[in-house]
Amino acid sequence: MRIIAGMFKGKKIHSVEGNTARPTTDFVREMIFSTLYSLNTKNTNVLDLYAGSGSLGIEALSRGAENIVFVEGARKAVSAILANLKALNCADKCKVIMKKVDTFLKNCDEMSFDIIFCDPPYNKGLVNSTIDSIAQKDILNDDGILIVEHSKDEPIHETQTIHKIKEKHTSNTMITFINFRR
Repeated sequence: MRIIAGMFKGKKIHSVEGNTARPTTDFVREMIFSTLYSLNTKNTNVLDLYAGSGSLGIEALSRGAENIVFVEGARKAVSAILANLKALNCADKCKVIMKKVDTFLKNCDEMSFDIIFCDPPYNKGLVNSTIDSIAQKDILNDDGILIVEHSKDEPIHETQTIHKIKEKHTSNTMITFINFRR
């Protein structure tokens, strides 16, 4: 995998060794960031949930994000994130938290983010429950955006609080851009 644009453009990043999970492809990252481009990612605070190798957060950092918090529960994935941050010499703008996402969200009081990436494992019933937890914790800033990468088989339920701004898709992957009504 390579960084698509920004100060780290073209730099290789490590994927998770021996990982059976699905990494976010360059094509999907381009879909996400071409939409975010119009929303301006510069000087933003970013949360990357179910971070895997950290490709989404690192791509945001490459494009001008101020700070990134990576949350990942798998030791191999955390090792990949740390190796990527070291190789890019950008660890000073990043915090890596090795916890399960639900545990992190229960204890993330007094944090706030402009952009939240959420890429849970497909078809595990985590999409809507994670979105609900994010909404309840009120960690997305008023003008912030939540980007959820999920299977087409796991639709996101729009509620009085959850507002889908835009949806894009590939053959099996949906990208849903969300903000919360307050």
